[in-house]
Amino acid sequence: MLDVKDFTFFDKQNSFDFKGFLIKTLSYWKWFVVGLIIAFSIAHQVNVRKQKIYGIETTIAVQEENNPFFTSNTSLVFNWGGTSDKVQMISTTLKSRSHNELVVDKLQFYIDYFKQTKYFLQDVYGQVPFKITLDKNKNQLFGQFIKVKMVSNNSYQITIPFQTNTAQVIRYIDNKKSIVPIENKEFKEIFKIGETVNLPFLNWKLDISNFEENNFNEEILVRFNSFDNTVSACMGLNVVIDEKAGSILKIGVQGTNKDRMVDFLNTTVNVLIKRQLDNKNKFADNTISFIDETLGSMEKQLKNSGDEIKDFGKNNNIIDIEQGGTSFKNQLLDYDAQKDAVERKIAYLSSLRSYLKNSVDFSKLPAPTIAGIDEPNINTNVGKIIALSIQRSELEYSVKGTFSYERLDNEIQSIKKVLLENESTYRNSLQYDLNGVNKKIAKIESEISRLPENKQEWLKLSRKYNLSDNIYNTFLQKRSEASIVKAANLSDIQFIDPAKDVGGGLLGPKTSVNYVLAFFMGILIPLALVFFIFFISNSVQNIEDISSQTQLPLIGIVGVKHSESNLSVFERPKSALSESFRAIRSSLQFLYKKNNIDGSKTLMLTSSVSGEGKTYCSLNIATVFALSEKKTIILGLDLRKPKIFDDFNIQNEIGAVNFLIGQNTLEEVIKKTQIPYLDVITSGPIPPNPSELILGDSMKEMIGELKKKYDYIILDTPPVGLVSDALELSQYCDVTLYIIRQNFTKKEMLTLLNNRTKRGELNNVSIIFNGYENKAKYGAGYGYGYGYGYGYGYGNGYHEDEEPKGFFAKWKYRILKKFSNGNN
Repeated sequence: MLDVKDFTFFDKQNSFDFKGFLIKTLSYWKWFVVGLIIAFSIAHQVNVRKQKIYGIETTIAVQEENNPFFTSNTSLVFNWGGTSDKVQMISTTLKSRSHNELVVDKLQFYIDYFKQTKYFLQDVYGQVPFKITLDKNKNQLFGQFIKVKMVSNNSYQITIPFQTNTAQVIRYIDNKKSIVPIENKEFKEIFKIGETVNLPFLNWKLDISNFEENNFNEEILVRFNSFDNTVSACMGLNVVIDEKAGSILKIGVQGTNKDRMVDFLNTTVNVLIKRQLDNKNKFADNTISFIDETLGSMEKQLKNSGDEIKDFGKNNNIIDIEQGGTSFKNQLLDYDAQKDAVERKIAYLSSLRSYLKNSVDFSKLPAPTIAGIDEPNINTNVGKIIALSIQRSELEYSVKGTFSYERLDNEIQSIKKVLLENESTYRNSLQYDLNGVNKKIAKIESEISRLPENKQEWLKLSRKYNLSDNIYNTFLQKRSEASIVKAANLSDIQFIDPAKDVGGGLLGPKTSVNYVLAFFMGILIPLALVFFIFFISNSVQNIEDISSQTQLPLIGIVGVKHSESNLSVFERPKSALSESFRAIRSSLQFLYKKNNIDGSKTLMLTSSVSGEGKTYCSLNIATVFALSEKKTIILGLDLRKPKIFDDFNIQNEIGAVNFLIGQNTLEEVIKKTQIPYLDVITSGPIPPNPSELILGDSMKEMIGELKKKYDYIILDTPPVGLVSDALELSQYCDVTLYIIRQNFTKKEMLTLLNNRTKRGELNNVSIIFNGYENKAKYGAGYGYGYGYGYGYGYGNGYHEDEEPKGFFAKWKYRILKKFSNGNN
């Protein structure tokens, strides 16, 4: 007898069975295969459905380019500044709206070209066989696809499926949108190449470019977008200032079309170079414009003076008049030139003061040296204020907020104050020089007044003409200098690496990364499911689960039944499953011997709930006893759900119930089976009071009579966890076998079994682990590996191997069996 102290259990143990979890995880290999297939399929679909994203870059250098024609002797000064602020300003300009408006307009990026692929619309800019020339003054269909198809070498077809009787159009000259009526909901018409299309909703001319034979009947989708939205999209390019070289800018853009990105980057830099060079020449342009205006007026004065001298010469002898007046003429010419130079300087200073006080845009100031001003402070500060004014106008289109404006305005105001101080000081100096020249001229004029009147008139006319001619030649020289300097100017922006498609540049989608993620997701998701199942499962999975819940002895392990009938031992006596029941028979004989039980032996089989296989085990245990030529009888006492009669092909019309109620004798209820030495008593008709029948004296009488006739009596009883019938029958039994089924019996039922055993309700209890799969979801070889015999090699010749079900399992079985036979 077992001591009650032996029945300890560990329901509250929470130790993680890593080995069990690992083996169980590997047993779900099909889940992982399916998970990987699904994950890789999704990754593949993502990769083929997403357009490839590329990155294109160009590199430019920003540096101060000195004019090779600007020397210390050049009287026109307008080179100033450095690269300190230019790099940041250029970086800002590249993202400005004003700059990108020029680029978008030049490239006509507001026109989209698409081709429909299997999964998406592909941008085919730069790959279409035609070029569109728009009439910006007229309407173009807005935001809707226009299908263009080449039908011959000199014609194409336009198809537009309108949704309503109206269409929205845009006019790119002023970006104004409007609505026009449509006659038909689908427009389809053929036009000639180069023909001007004039429709209420479309005005263009289409010309051939890069046309190939395979372009015939190829449908290109053309769409006109918002100019402002297109410009906004282009303003997001990436501009990076090189950390190691502050004058180097890397300009990058991302997209799906390399041709579009290359054109955009190269055009945006070329537009920037032109704008920067135009701004750099602003000073020279202002100077040349001022000189041209002065030369125009001087030409008139020079012509008038010349005409007056001609008229005077017609009535007078110039040769005689010139005698005696040459010295006065040369002196007056020299002093007049000095006076004109000083007056031009004073006039420029007056104009400068007025400009500084009354204007806010100083970008149109002419060079001070055009008036002969060589004062370095004025020349330098005028150059600075023009540069700051130009910079401020650039920021107006690209910078939000007032911080940058305030900084530039403060600098401009500071330079303006300095210029006004410089102008006042320099004006006083020039006024002193002018007074001195005027005194010298007055002295000579007083001497001339004593000459004859005709000589005075000639000196007056020649003096006026020579002065105009001298001024005119001076301005011509300065204009030539300004033109030379302007023509020799170089942009401060230079290409280092123009944008070019050299292959590569792929940014996404990262197909390899997607496949790596798919691999991990295909593993992790099934793993998480297995992990979840492992921890929420409350059923007995393996022998460790039994040993951790109870210390009742495990008398045997029975594998899974693969036959249709429950008579597995009788049908295949040499199978591994039959060997497991023979092992149970040997263990039972040991228990009987240990407990000194002689003569007829009684064995009761029960379980926690229905479906755990107690009837199946009862039949096969009885069969192994019968095959050993021991008179054995199975007594079906599951009066509520009788089962055993089906397997023996007998009727359940009379049985144990008929004997217990005194209706039939014992001989009448005992039935022979097809198995020698094995008889059976079925339960009979279902009674209204099964528990009372079992408790009656008739049951004791039945067991007593059967012990006289049979060596082994097998009681097939109802589940002990549902009804109390088995507890009442335990008094007649020598040994009780409790059936636990793998992946079916709940662990808490073992706790119930422990409690019943402690209270003495069940005696001599041993456990049979039924339905054990040696290669199932519980792990190959997990536990004792007892249920299917001794393995492929050792078991060969001792019992019949059962070929497993399933494609992979069958092939593995055949390979191992062939290998085992080869070794033998």
